[in-house]
Amino acid sequence: MTAAPPDPPLRRIHLVDGSGYIFRAYHALPPMNRPDGTPTNAVFGFTNMILKLVEDTDTDAVVVVFDAARANFRNEIYPEYKAHRPEAPEDLVPQFALIREATRAFGLPCIEMEGFEADDIIATYARQAAARGIEVVIVSSDKDLMQLVTNGVSMLDPIKNRPIHRDEVIEKFGVPPDKVVDVQSLAGDSTDNVPGVPGIGIKTAAQLIAEYGDLDSLLARAAEIKQPKRRESLVEHAEMARISRQLVRLRDDVPVQTPLDAMRLQEPDPATMLAFLREQDFKRTIARLESLLAAQGDETAAAAVDAPVGDVTYELVQTEAALARWIAEAAAAGVVGFDTETTSLDAMRAELVGFSMATAPGRACYVPVGHMAALELEQPPEQIPRDRALALLQPLLADPAVLKVGHNLKYDMLLLANLGVRIAPLDDTMLLSYVLDAGAHGHGLDELAELHLGHSNIKFSDVAGSGKNQVTFDRVPLDKACDYAAEDADICLRLHGLLKKRLLEERLVTVYETIERPLPQVLVDMEQAGVLVDRVELARLSQRFAEKMDALEQEIHKLAGHPFNIGSPKQLGEVLFDEMGIAGGKKGKTGAYATGADVLEGLAAQGHDLPARVLDWRQVSKLKSTYTDALQDQINPKTGRVHTSYGMAIAQTGRLSSTDPNLQNIPVRTEEGRLIRQAFVAPEGCKLVSLDYSQIELRLLAHVAGIDALKQAFRDGVDIHALTASQVFGVPLAEMDGDTRRKAKAINFGIIYGISAFGLGRNLGIGQGEARAYIDAYFERYPGIRDYMDAMKAACKKAGHVSTIFGRRINIPGINDKNPAMRGFAERQAINAPLQGAAADIIKRAMRRVPKALADARLGGRMLLQVHDELLFEVPEAEIDATIAAMKAVMESAGEPAVTLTVPLVVEAGVASNWAEAH
Repeated sequence: MTAAPPDPPLRRIHLVDGSGYIFRAYHALPPMNRPDGTPTNAVFGFTNMILKLVEDTDTDAVVVVFDAARANFRNEIYPEYKAHRPEAPEDLVPQFALIREATRAFGLPCIEMEGFEADDIIATYARQAAARGIEVVIVSSDKDLMQLVTNGVSMLDPIKNRPIHRDEVIEKFGVPPDKVVDVQSLAGDSTDNVPGVPGIGIKTAAQLIAEYGDLDSLLARAAEIKQPKRRESLVEHAEMARISRQLVRLRDDVPVQTPLDAMRLQEPDPATMLAFLREQDFKRTIARLESLLAAQGDETAAAAVDAPVGDVTYELVQTEAALARWIAEAAAAGVVGFDTETTSLDAMRAELVGFSMATAPGRACYVPVGHMAALELEQPPEQIPRDRALALLQPLLADPAVLKVGHNLKYDMLLLANLGVRIAPLDDTMLLSYVLDAGAHGHGLDELAELHLGHSNIKFSDVAGSGKNQVTFDRVPLDKACDYAAEDADICLRLHGLLKKRLLEERLVTVYETIERPLPQVLVDMEQAGVLVDRVELARLSQRFAEKMDALEQEIHKLAGHPFNIGSPKQLGEVLFDEMGIAGGKKGKTGAYATGADVLEGLAAQGHDLPARVLDWRQVSKLKSTYTDALQDQINPKTGRVHTSYGMAIAQTGRLSSTDPNLQNIPVRTEEGRLIRQAFVAPEGCKLVSLDYSQIELRLLAHVAGIDALKQAFRDGVDIHALTASQVFGVPLAEMDGDTRRKAKAINFGIIYGISAFGLGRNLGIGQGEARAYIDAYFERYPGIRDYMDAMKAACKKAGHVSTIFGRRINIPGINDKNPAMRGFAERQAINAPLQGAAADIIKRAMRRVPKALADARLGGRMLLQVHDELLFEVPEAEIDATIAAMKAVMESAGEPAVTLTVPLVVEAGVASNWAEAH
């Protein structure tokens, strides 16, 4: 029998600072939970970082080293060592064991020893390996490990993905690695409570060690130092410096049990890895790993997953010939990552500075078209003129055979639409992430790169500066601009390869393809159109609101007995709870009383006039500053209109959000809100047409919960609030009064949001017991609603998410939270999200069909705004009736593909010269 050949000698070993990885992962990612409620954000981040390291690294061994416990031999030397460090966050503690389990699941050595820190174990293995001529890479950004850097021992900063050698250590400490301990002994470390010598920092310590050679020589000659305070401090605290040296110097003689040769990188067991990932419910990592395993024989299929992010080729394109070559390469690839760089986040006012393209993972370019000289006397850098570059690019962006992949492409589409350029077809990685993981985490490009690729993108501040020194992108040097912009297109293309295939696996293709993917172009047209506002009316309203604020201020001061700053929470709290003696005041950490809206609303409900008037004052003040004042500045000087921007991946239920300005938060039911809407007007020859879904969430509740009485009432066109009042309170419809109907309306809408007896009581101005009786009577009359609510909470607790009738999935992270308040909030989300989400789906499906329906009917109107359940149109006066008929047909069919509801959708129309009267 022939003996197996011996393993080749180890060439290179990577020693991973596991504890550093844990905290980096925890702080980099938002909260995440398994369906059973166990927090997992640090586990998820750690797993992806380890997976990326193993994939990207040519090494013979990867060893992950952890701290076993906080106490170690250093505490015997100096009991106060690390005494000031806060305890680990509560939701991180249960993840420590899971992270060690993850390390073992990936087939990697998991090393820790009682009495020693991870840094000491790393130092020991580094010494052993270096003695055998094995190259050592310490994966950490911890400055304490920089003392180990020497020939054959380097560090890899996982945050910046950059190596740390002798020069980088000198840059950090001002001395070479073998003197780092001396510098740290003098400077101390407040984080670890290493005392050092008072008054001496890193810079001074480096100067002293450079002058005297080492710590012992410095302390022996401390009396020679000319500066009195420095001399006295060194003489007085010499022993503390020596103790500090014992604390910062790493032990390299730890009696480790696992020999280096036993740490050789082994092929991990796929079944073990996948079982661990499935237990944590890490669907994205599972998909990534399965793709990697499935594609081992197919380099093309594996490229998007397997290509190391750090291994890139980015080209700066400054000539037409080079651009033509990249355009041809993109056309041949059939898929291209695309991004623009501009001077502003406002796409309606931004100037195009450049664009980037990626044709394969790691291969991308940046094309500057609008960069300025860095200094006034310099000439602008060489670049293709903007219009010429766009003329060359336009055929590619319009080519139906080439898929354009971007992140938040709506911005780029609007920017280019203003320059006469359109993009189609497209895929948007922000929307892909949103459909797949709404509610689980954010969907920004940087966060997704961290989550899915374990990669930290170059930050805007890294190339453009920050604060008062920040410049616009047209002033960024081309070399920095190229790396930043090309990386965005590259990362976008990589994410597309990971995310798109998950749609089919997770049965979300329909949601993406029929609801989200078609919407950017619709929204671009709406944002570009804008809405006309009357500047004179806004100025008049600002004056009117100012006068009302003055009147309220005088009334509030009279109630208080003296003037005070109403806008100061501290002064308001003192007036309410100290001077007026109102009960219930609670002070926060700052020592000031809480005076938020919830506090003032509670006091107002108890009959206190002053907090009620303050609420009125705050409302008018907010409307003045947010709308009547701000809208005047937000009128676009080129169009004379206000152009809101719609956020497509903000609200977890699928609703669109509105910013700059936010036109969805103008109050609907107040007089002030109505006055503001009066300033939104139609141009001459047109009217504003408002089309609004009537009670859509109540209708969906009746459909989803199967409430026959409510479904029949909607079919018959009965006043649903009057019917509820009649059935719950036993009042005949013929004798219904407004107050009873109002109570029923509050219950109807409150039930959708899982309202409590306390909340309903506050809304109606009644006691909690009476409110509870109303809710009990409601559920007794409609038991199916209680069944629906219980079923949704139970399903969500099991799965961690809920779904709409159209298949949209909404993650509810806190559904199993141990905190009752957090869990209660999540349960209310689980009840409402399927209804609010379905309503959002319906109006989006309708919006998608609007442009074609208008074109088919040869109508000249255009859709301007979407606000919750309402669409606002600008319509030529001669086409009003035809437009209303066409749009009602679109909206009441719930869009395409058609969905059959057991209740009718009803759209109410209004027509006027301004928005207030049309609504």
